[in-house]
Amino acid sequence: MKKQELYNICSSYFSKAIPVAESELHFSSPYQLLVAVILSAQCTDKRVNMVTPALFEAFPAVGDMAKATAEDILPYIKSISYPNAKARHLADMAAKIVAEFDSNVPTSIDELTTLPGVGRKTANVMLAVAFGGQAMPVDTHVFRVSHRIGLVPKRCTTPLSVERELVKYFPEDLLSKAHHWLILHGRYTCMARNPKCGECGLTAVCKYFNSRVQ
Repeated sequence: MKKQELYNICSSYFSKAIPVAESELHFSSPYQLLVAVILSAQCTDKRVNMVTPALFEAFPAVGDMAKATAEDILPYIKSISYPNAKARHLADMAAKIVAEFDSNVPTSIDELTTLPGVGRKTANVMLAVAFGGQAMPVDTHVFRVSHRIGLVPKRCTTPLSVERELVKYFPEDLLSKAHHWLILHGRYTCMARNPKCGECGLTAVCKYFNSRVQ
């Protein structure tokens, strides 16, 4: 099977199996999404959604968080993974947005990645979710699922190499939706442990499944 055919089969399946594909993080502004995505690193969206209401009540705008110290932020996020580092990132991120971007969350990947706590994945999420652009953020789910199905070859050993491969074959106008397809498939069906292959409609073309049954 040609690679593009595999991508077409996956797109057709996901469009029916996961018609609503969007972020499960709760937010109402680019600032809130940026905070939530920073907190979500190596942490579940469910946990992040549990702590952000009180956090956003205390710091409703980026200017409010910019006035806070890491020690001010920490009590609100102490149940999140790596809370001390993330509290510092949030305080420094907000201060930089206020000082250098006139209190507006920047909209380009290059500018976003200058912010403390913001790497390429987070910047791509902002582009795809907050600003309506097309991007392919690669988190652990996207990385795992794309390898398992066979969308990317073994030589793609970094998130950036996986991103570049996926961008080649998914249509540009589907990139952001495909990102969420892969995340949601990895979160609820193709889990790291005990994937639910019996509930998956891609077993006929899945490299992982077919390597196990042979």
